[in-house]
Amino acid sequence: MSVFDLVIFDCDGVLVDSERLTNRVFAAMLNELGLAVTLQDMFDQFVGLSMAQCLRQIEERLGMPPPAGFEAAYRRRSQAALEAGLTVVPGVPAMLAALPLPFCVASNGSHGKMRSTLGLTGLLPRFETRMFSAQDVALPKPAPDVFLHASRSLGVAPARCLVIEDTPTGVRAGAAAGMTVWGYAALTPRENLMSAGAAATFVDMAELPGRLART
Repeated sequence: MSVFDLVIFDCDGVLVDSERLTNRVFAAMLNELGLAVTLQDMFDQFVGLSMAQCLRQIEERLGMPPPAGFEAAYRRRSQAALEAGLTVVPGVPAMLAALPLPFCVASNGSHGKMRSTLGLTGLLPRFETRMFSAQDVALPKPAPDVFLHASRSLGVAPARCLVIEDTPTGVRAGAAAGMTVWGYAALTPRENLMSAGAAATFVDMAELPGRLART
């Protein structure tokens, strides 16, 4: 019998391979504002944060708020990039089909963004009634609120939840919720996830059902 009753997935970078696409757009827009950042800078400094958190960082660096319409323009440009090139994270569909436990998704992204990205990759039917957003709670990750909201909504004690995250921000949120976190380290260095509180890391989604069966 597994020590877990629920698997909670992050969305971007864990279920859908969106991080590189949207952060290329974000980096280009920051460069247009005069902030010299690379794609790696985006992964190091912004990935895993909510849009509100990102905008506060931009304001601190610019010394003023970003121009009116910046967020709307980012959403338009990133949506175009997603529609042109979004793919599912390798191995996810087969992994979900073989998963021996109930699962849901909990993201700093909005419900609209999740519905869009999960819809574009064909995953939406698997999560239709089990999507939880930072929009639903007081504080985004790294606060534990969205993970605790998911576990309460589905009637599972935090200690019986396994979180799958790909950023230190998300790992810290899951650990703060009193949940076990496994870090998906395909794009993020393993040591960064472990130092944030991950109990283990893995790089192949196909491994997950087997690992769970052994817990």
